Amino acid sequence: MNQQAEEKKNYKKTLNLPKTAFAMKANLVQNEPASMKRWDKAKLYNQLRTQATEEKFKSGSFIFHDGPPYANGDIHLGHLLNKVLKDLVVRSRGMMGFDTPYTPGWDCHGLPIEHKVMQELGDKAKEMQPIQIRRKCKTYAEKFVKLQKGQMQRLLTLADYDDPYLTMLPRYEKGVLEVFAGLVEKGIVFRALKPVHWSVENQTALAEAELEYYDKEDTSVFVNFAIEGRENEHLMIWTTTPWTLPANMAVAVHERYEYGKFKLPNGSTTILALELAEKVLASGGIEDATPIETFKGKDLLNLTYKQPFTGKSSRVVHAEYVTLEDGTGMVHTATGHGAEDYQTGLREGIETYCPVKPDGTYDDTAPDWLVGKSIWEGNDLVVEYLRKEGSLFHDHKFMHSYPHDWRGKSPVIFRATEQWFVGVDKPYDHDAEGLRHAAETITGDVNFIPDWGRNRMRGMLESRPDWCISRQRSWGLPIPAFYNADGEPLLTTASIKAVADGFGKHGSDSWFVVESNQLLESYDVAADPDAPAWAKEAGALDNLTKGKDTFDVWFESGSSWNAVMREGWADKQSKRDGESEAFPTDLYLEGSDQHRGWFQHSLLPAVAIHGESPFKTVLTHGFMVDKNGHKMSKSLGNTLNVEDLMKEFGADVCRWWVCTLNTDNDIKVDESYFKVAGEEYRKIRNTIRFLLSNLSDFDPKTDEYAYSADDAYSIDAWAMKQYVEMASKATKDYEGYRFRALSRDIFNFCNDTLSSVYLSAVKDRLYCDKTDSPRRRRTQSAMYRIASGLIRLISPIMPHTADEAWRALHNAEPKSDMCVHLKRFPSLNSCNTIACVATNEWESVMAARDTVMKTLEDFRQEASIDNPLDLGITWDKIEGADLGAFAADDLADLFGVSRFTVGDTVRINDLRDQPRCDRSWKRDGTVKERSDSGMLSDRDALAMGLA
Repeated sequence: MNQQAEEKKNYKKTLNLPKTAFAMKANLVQNEPASMKRWDKAKLYNQLRTQATEEKFKSGSFIFHDGPPYANGDIHLGHLLNKVLKDLVVRSRGMMGFDTPYTPGWDCHGLPIEHKVMQELGDKAKEMQPIQIRRKCKTYAEKFVKLQKGQMQRLLTLADYDDPYLTMLPRYEKGVLEVFAGLVEKGIVFRALKPVHWSVENQTALAEAELEYYDKEDTSVFVNFAIEGRENEHLMIWTTTPWTLPANMAVAVHERYEYGKFKLPNGSTTILALELAEKVLASGGIEDATPIETFKGKDLLNLTYKQPFTGKSSRVVHAEYVTLEDGTGMVHTATGHGAEDYQTGLREGIETYCPVKPDGTYDDTAPDWLVGKSIWEGNDLVVEYLRKEGSLFHDHKFMHSYPHDWRGKSPVIFRATEQWFVGVDKPYDHDAEGLRHAAETITGDVNFIPDWGRNRMRGMLESRPDWCISRQRSWGLPIPAFYNADGEPLLTTASIKAVADGFGKHGSDSWFVVESNQLLESYDVAADPDAPAWAKEAGALDNLTKGKDTFDVWFESGSSWNAVMREGWADKQSKRDGESEAFPTDLYLEGSDQHRGWFQHSLLPAVAIHGESPFKTVLTHGFMVDKNGHKMSKSLGNTLNVEDLMKEFGADVCRWWVCTLNTDNDIKVDESYFKVAGEEYRKIRNTIRFLLSNLSDFDPKTDEYAYSADDAYSIDAWAMKQYVEMASKATKDYEGYRFRALSRDIFNFCNDTLSSVYLSAVKDRLYCDKTDSPRRRRTQSAMYRIASGLIRLISPIMPHTADEAWRALHNAEPKSDMCVHLKRFPSLNSCNTIACVATNEWESVMAARDTVMKTLEDFRQEASIDNPLDLGITWDKIEGADLGAFAADDLADLFGVSRFTVGDTVRINDLRDQPRCDRSWKRDGTVKERSDSGMLSDRDALAMGLA
């Protein structure tokens, strides 16, 4: 009897208990680096490319181009978002069967790096030659490329990190100059004196994309200019940049507006727009805004006035941009300090005048009391001069949004300088209306995700000025222009290509160390139809001066479609099954600011040269803001450090978090959100662990269950149908870049469909059925298919976890090179066959499940029953389902009770007076004492081999 009692105690040992090497605790921070090391040793990226070539996928190639981040500082949350999104594309497209070459890149030239290096050098920089500064900058860029590369790899991103493209490499520089040569050939590159955004701090031109806007206090002034030939009559102008008044060259009015003459307290009169008069005059203490005389703006045209600083005579002109929103309706026009002012000057034949030097001080053409002073000092000096001179009507301080240098954070100005431009409105062979019109038209052929990106891009194209492509820096790609003694440039398609060949061999440092004639060694001036006549004279090329301008970094990065994609940076990067170059590229993916930046500056040269967009699809994401919607910055203390997040949560959790985001707009970030992502990750992991742990004794080669129509009403068929629907939608979500929807579908499938319903229902049979019973093998077969597919579907999101699970599923040895990332997404063909036999009547049962479970819970509470296995259910019908067709034990397991019977009523049965199985705790009506003296159900006795 004691022996029998001991055997009863050991029923637990007779159960098919879960067993797996896939641990409950992920330990991502410790284990992910081991996966990285294994993938690196196996050269996973190269394996994928080789496999793609060997298998010759019918899907063909998916060409995805990486926009280069700047090689400066650690990666931040924006990098985390961007690089993970890109990796989701690379990995998922590969698992769809596409050959997906992906070369990462870095933007290495430009002001931010030079600015930092110059700060570190301090006074030493003043004694150094450009080539010395360039070498320091190169070392700096290399340092951060290496740092960021490691950090991006730690995010478990997959790319050709052995051969990235760097904008400072010779072969890349050659590709940029080829693009420039193409633009010159189109006749849309020109040099001109015109106003551009100018960084006083760094003494260089800036692009619109290099500006940031911050509040700045300035002085608003209303000034009277004396009309010539009319005693004590004035024109009243308004400006918020008093320092530009010494450069005044005209006053612009709108010919259709109404203007009036008003009396001032000193007895003189002034003219301004009628609509603005009351407000303006009141600011000077004048209550009566009754005009002495009124007239149209056209009546003022060609009036001349005396400029109060120089006494120079200037005139009144018409301009369409004059508005009645602010000011006086009479616009101070400084042709050297404003884009619209400059255009007015061109139209009216007025000189482009700029009395401000590169360092922001006035030159000797300004009034004596301003020469050598900075423009910021000039604001107060000009106001005080006007006050004393009697021309100042009113002044006051105000705050407004003002453009600043994106790197130095210092205010910028408009300043006319000699620069190189790409003309966006110059007619050329692809479009008689110019590049702007061609680019706007071609955006109609591009797929924008979200769709509003198209209008955003068009709006920015519509408002953009000519592209100023030159910068005044040492650290950049030189613009290959040569000048003779008279300052005339040599810049032709052929001369640029000659320099490009040299840069491709020796790099752009050669511009700073060799003579002009050496740089033009392969240039045949006699054969160049575009060469200027003076260049063809004997010895003309021996005495040229090299230009000191470098390219705008946006021009460099915007030429990557040629320097990387068309040039074939990596093997097969440039070809699709040997037919054509990788142009246009399938996808560009960056932040929404790149409509103004990289997207636009890639589009313009490609459209100019080839007449088509360099990308077929543009996918944009928003920016990171804190949980209150504020911009994240170190100064506000609301940033999160990526390295800290990786140390606390691991890459897979961070990647899951990215996948859950709605990236169409700005994204709120807080550490607590990563904790939520960690909880969701654990639920998915534990679901997969349950699947794996109940497959330890299952070999698909020998134990696969042969499904038939007889299994249509099984809960396993229902689970397979749910899996097929989820997997099919997930694959489409990957294809459509709907990552948030994808994450919700995967999580809900794991948390609800599997954990809460299916796995809960089949746990009893997995543990208690005879190991090789048909019912248990049927369930294991379904679970194996689900696990195999689910692991592959999450592998682009959680690369480490998926690979770990895949190896556990296949019992891979530690040193095995088995890897889920070399697999494809599940085809679903065989799974779909099984799922198709699953009747839709299951949907009716599942729809009624919540009601049944609520009824059970209420009954348990009333009857004080702790274990639902002490209950049974009698159910007469579920609308839309023939309950008699379902296996009673499947329905009992679905509802978590011991028995399910079909009856003529609905009731819950208290089974506590029925015998309970000592092994499974079920009271199924078959429990009785067995030969080992234990109380067992028929099912459990069979599993034990007992009568």
